[in-house]
Amino acid sequence: MSTEALEQIDVAMQRHIDDGKIQGAVTAVARRGKVVHFQAHGLIDVEAERPMPRDAIFVMASSTKPVLGVAAMILIDEGLIHPDDPVEKYIPEFADMQVAVLAEPADEDISPLKVNRRNPPPHRLVPAKTPITIEHLLTHTSGLVSGGLGTRLKPGANRATLASYIPALGDFALDFHPGSHWSYGGALQVVARIIEVVSGMTYEEFMQTRVFDPLDMRDTHFRVPPSKLPRRVVIRGVDMSKWDGEATSRGLWSTARDYLRFQQMLANGGEISGRRLLSPDAVATMASNHVGDLFAGASKGWKGMGFGYTVSVVLDPVAADSPRGVGAFGWGGAAGTVSWTDPTEEIAGVLMLQQPYRPARRDFENIIRQAIID
Repeated sequence: MSTEALEQIDVAMQRHIDDGKIQGAVTAVARRGKVVHFQAHGLIDVEAERPMPRDAIFVMASSTKPVLGVAAMILIDEGLIHPDDPVEKYIPEFADMQVAVLAEPADEDISPLKVNRRNPPPHRLVPAKTPITIEHLLTHTSGLVSGGLGTRLKPGANRATLASYIPALGDFALDFHPGSHWSYGGALQVVARIIEVVSGMTYEEFMQTRVFDPLDMRDTHFRVPPSKLPRRVVIRGVDMSKWDGEATSRGLWSTARDYLRFQQMLANGGEISGRRLLSPDAVATMASNHVGDLFAGASKGWKGMGFGYTVSVVLDPVAADSPRGVGAFGWGGAAGTVSWTDPTEEIAGVLMLQQPYRPARRDFENIIRQAIID
């Protein structure tokens, strides 16, 4: 990697700070097992004029999902669950699911994802053509709480614990027949409950003992300890505490250092610092396209891209207009964070923001691509 080229990351982030688009960031890059860039930029708290430290703690939002995906891959790797397993095998309430479709029989195969959910059109419920499987959940193709007509018809549910909430989802109508569409939603929480059922631990206990501790992710939490609260990024006018305690697919807090270790583990085929978390086959399975063209045609998808288990996958960098290489995989969060692994180039990248700004992400990825010299 060209050191001179990587220095342009600092220049780009400062430009976006000077333009008032972001208040600060932490950027990190590793290649072939070595950290080649790790810098903090701007301010962690504008009103207090505190500089951004490299160990600043960010809310990861949906950047949490790949970590959940790795937790599922651990159990798949160990043969305790299989992607083709129907969810009802672990949660009996998911037997005999129904799909909300438009009223006319001729429209049964039309996904009502874009209907007016305030005033839903005439509809009916039909039996799902196939049971929801673990793969459907991991790839956002289950139709469960995916934002369509079925989601609009959802009954009440006790969200106190996964054990109380997830079985209640068996009474929800699906938005489409499993495997027929890709639509981003909250169904990954069901995977968290399956992890609990199979492991005999709470989801948080499993994540701590089987993922965070082995990877030495020492600043990754579902609830930030009081002693670390001063390291949380403060965004003026935003109550960041609203993210606390959502211990499934969007509630992690973490640092660039921790997420870089997570991505390095994936880039290294499931191993880091002599600790193996996943087999190379498990990493390859997670990072393979499992949805055909469904993601490329979805509202949050784009051409040249596929979708693996909780991560998007670059299939054609030119068609996708992506600086990442073929086979690169990762995901981001609504609060601005993004991380990915590029197996071909043996690169792991982490961009930590709390103000989503696509040009900053684009600059970061482009500079990394331009810095590759061997």
